[in-house]
Amino acid sequence: MNEKTEELRDIFTDVTDGEETVTESQENTRGSIERDERSDADRLESVVQQMRERYAFETPLSDEELLAVARGFYDDRSDEEIADELEVDSDAVFEARMALHLVGEADADEVDLAAIRDREEDDATLAAEYDVSEAQIRRYRRVAAAEDQSRAANDRYRDEFDSILADADLSERMTSDLREDGLEDATEGMETEVDF
Repeated sequence: MNEKTEELRDIFTDVTDGEETVTESQENTRGSIERDERSDADRLESVVQQMRERYAFETPLSDEELLAVARGFYDDRSDEEIADELEVDSDAVFEARMALHLVGEADADEVDLAAIRDREEDDATLAAEYDVSEAQIRRYRRVAAAEDQSRAANDRYRDEFDSILADADLSERMTSDLREDGLEDATEGMETEVDF
């Protein structure tokens, strides 16, 4: 060791209170994306409660039933299927979906919502114009109102549902695919002889 190196070592040991070496423990972390530590069920419940407070919507469904509606929507189940499971009317499920801003592509596939959004004619006039029933026009107007409400909130709640339910489904499929791929890799090239 030369003189300069020795001086630096002495300065180092003085500064570090006499310790010869300094090591910092490293944390073994996985990934760099921060994850919400709450469970998906807690996060869903929080979204529903926030929406109830903000919009004060009325529904005969409990929070638990509203969560079932959201899950059913993301599982591509119809209002009728969800209603059968919850033992409620399918109109209650539709209204709950609209209150939760869960609008599907099939909700207004027969009419241009932008065209009827601001129309002031009564339901009968629009129904005759679009050759649908008045009940359908009321339904389309409800879908348009739900979309407007969602846009006014910058689709925040819909994005939350997407991140919890759509991402959970994607993650489950990816994990399943990884398991299958891992099994394939582990068994690749193995020969088995079975005598019957």
